Order: sequence, then structure tokens, then C-alpha cells
Amino acid sequence: MTGKLCGFVLSVFLLSGCAADGPKFDDLKAVAESALGGQGTSASGPLSVDEITRGLKQALTTGSNAVVSQLGQTNGFNNDPAIRIPLPGSLAKARDYASKVGLEGSFDELELKLNQAAEQATPKAKALFLGAIQSMSVTDAKGILQGPDNAATEYFRNQTGVQLQAEMRPIVDQALAEVGAVSTFNGLLSRYNKIPLAPKVNADLTGHVVDKGTDGIFYYLAQEEKAIRENPLKRTSQILQRVFGSL
Repeated sequence: MTGKLCGFVLSVFLLSGCAADGPKFDDLKAVAESALGGQGTSASGPLSVDEITRGLKQALTTGSNAVVSQLGQTNGFNNDPAIRIPLPGSLAKARDYASKVGLEGSFDELELKLNQAAEQATPKAKALFLGAIQSMSVTDAKGILQGPDNAATEYFRNQTGVQLQAEMRPIVDQALAEVGAVSTFNGLLSRYNKIPLAPKVNADLTGHVVDKGTDGIFYYLAQEEKAIRENPLKRTSQILQRVFGSL
């Protein structure tokens, strides 16, 4: 043991002796490892690709759990101007036309129900997101880790987005029916089509909610990833601390 190391260890024991209960081994070990640059710990040394991959997947998993909790509650979509789902384009134009005869209220009700369907579908889609994260093949883990604040989220979206949307369609279909969006839409069309010379309406409600709903999920997932990269308090596991603490 070098003179410098001997002096350091001695000082640690002398200082810790002032504590009422005496020094704890784990405390002394943590202090020593910190002062010595982490020598002798299994967490030291360069990150492996496997570690980076596990860290990225856990960051996405942690973020997904937080996002689902946020967006899956009442008004999670409807009261959030950043992700609130508008009417599809053809219906938005139809609402403007229908407003001339006082029928815009039915369109407003439908827009609310589209957002309610997204809020109801999001928790049910949670298993899809978590499964896709774990099965995702990460081909450039180091590049993603060292990339922009949303690099993992964008990679995840590019790799799995199309499949996720396809698997979410039946979930959203059911949600639209359960919140009354389908019956509202049918009633709206019945009244709207009686307006003379009204433009035709052609809208895929399910596809629209799936598209805008996943946009909202990925929007906030990117923010969760950014927070994990920047805020040590968001790194709630050893692998997150190890991987993102290296940035």
C-alpha cells in the first residue's frame, strides 16, 4: 500500500470515528471507491455494448411506464394542448360548414370522444410497448447513447412504430365504441348529410386516433428519455446510473 493510500485510509477511519455508531463498512467502501476513482468495483471500466443496450431498453421501459400513467388518465389527451387529438381533416372542414346551420356541437362532442378513446386505449397498449422494447434489436447502441436527447425514442419508433400501430387498431376500435364515439359519429353524419350541398365526409376514426395517439406517446417518451439523460435523479436503477452517468 502506497504512502498516499495509507494516509487516505487512516484519515477515513479517524473521521468516521466521530460518528456515534462508528463507521459502517459500506460507507467506508463507498468513500474509498469514490476517492480512488472506483478502483476495484465491478461497475468501473468501459461500458460494454450489452450494458448500453440494457440501459437504453430500461430507459425506454421506465419512460413508457411514466407516459402511460400520464396519458392514460382522464383528460390525459384532451386537456393537453401539445398532444390533443383534433378532428380528421375532412371532419374539420365539415364542422366549419355545419357551423353555418348550428350543428358544430356534434363535431365538438366527437372530438372530445376521440381524445377519450385515446386515453382509454393507452393503458391497454402498454404491454405492446413494453414487449416491443424488450424484443427490439439494437444495432448501434453506442451511436444511440451518444446521439441526440431523443435518439433511443426515435430509434424505437423507427424500428417498431408500424407494427405497434397495426396492433393498436383493435384496441382503439374497442375504445371508440366504449366511449360512444362510433354512435356519435353515426348520428352526426345522419344530421350532417341532410344539409343541402354539404361536402362529403370520409374519415377513418380508428386510424386517426392510432396515428395521433402514438404521436402523443412518443412525444412524451422523448421527453422522459431526455430527463434520464440530463437528471441523475431520474436514473432509478444501477444500470441507468452506469450507462447514462457515463455521458
